[in-house]
Amino acid sequence: MTADALELVLEHAREGAELRERFFRDNAQAVVDVGRTLALCLARGGKILFCGNGGSASDCQHLAAEFVNRFQLERPPLPALALTTDTSILTAIGNDYGFDLVFAKQVQALGRAGDVLVGISTSGNSPNVLAAMRAAREKGLTTVGMAGRNGSIVGLSDHALLVPHTVTALIQEVHIAAGHMLCKLADHYLFEAVAELKPWLDQKA
Repeated sequence: MTADALELVLEHAREGAELRERFFRDNAQAVVDVGRTLALCLARGGKILFCGNGGSASDCQHLAAEFVNRFQLERPPLPALALTTDTSILTAIGNDYGFDLVFAKQVQALGRAGDVLVGISTSGNSPNVLAAMRAAREKGLTTVGMAGRNGSIVGLSDHALLVPHTVTALIQEVHIAAGHMLCKLADHYLFEAVAELKPWLDQKA
């Protein structure tokens, strides 16, 4: 039994490490593009909104905290908000309009053109995340979708980061690793390599 349990641990570690390495190898440029997009949004006075369900909701809160507090670099707080945390808003919308609109109505209320919405859905098909992405596009936000292999979220994403797997736990592990990298890249462009960001800032938003 002990040997079986140990093998479960080691196999999970192997599969997760291989998936993470494959994701970053195949999506390095896409991750850089999204990190720069977040930095441009913040440099122009915008904010980042996050939405997702379950474990993805936790990732939203985790990543918003990294921006508002700090990631690794000591720097000023950056505006980011998880749309998963206000129980009064979530339950009011859910009760009056249905769970599918709990994020979309917040995007309509809080989102502004130039902001970024990051929608996280391991299936890529969460109805409330898709509704939020549609609302974001209608308001002129840039949309970033994080999902598994595919899903309807791709068609609503200006940028998509897809993890090539079907196991939710492994997809979520790579999502938070990618999210950490986005925090690091945003800090890099805003505070360590401003000259690299300037040509992009000079372009029309």
